[in-house]
Amino acid sequence: MRNEIILIIVGMALVTFATRFGCVALLQQTGMPLWLERWLKHIPTAILTALILPALVLPNGHLALSFDNHYLVAGVVAALAAYKSRNIIATLVLGMGTMLTLRLLSA
Repeated sequence: MRNEIILIIVGMALVTFATRFGCVALLQQTGMPLWLERWLKHIPTAILTALILPALVLPNGHLALSFDNHYLVAGVVAALAAYKSRNIIATLVLGMGTMLTLRLLSA
């Protein structure tokens, strides 16, 4: 491997470590404020929404808000199942089952 690549990897590791260690060192002395702790609990939901929503509403690169969009229909069914049951297995089974059913019916 070339030396430049190794230096880039080491540099990236150092920057990542420094940013994470800085937060830990700062918050170790004072503790995490309650408002920050409440705010950070919403980060996973926001990230998953940002990852999943474009795949549901832009399946072919353009906006598709209709029942012909199988991804959107299955996603809505899975979201409702997750909200009602709070069970990951039920959410997966209903979402995947909906997608499979829609694909079989449209073929």
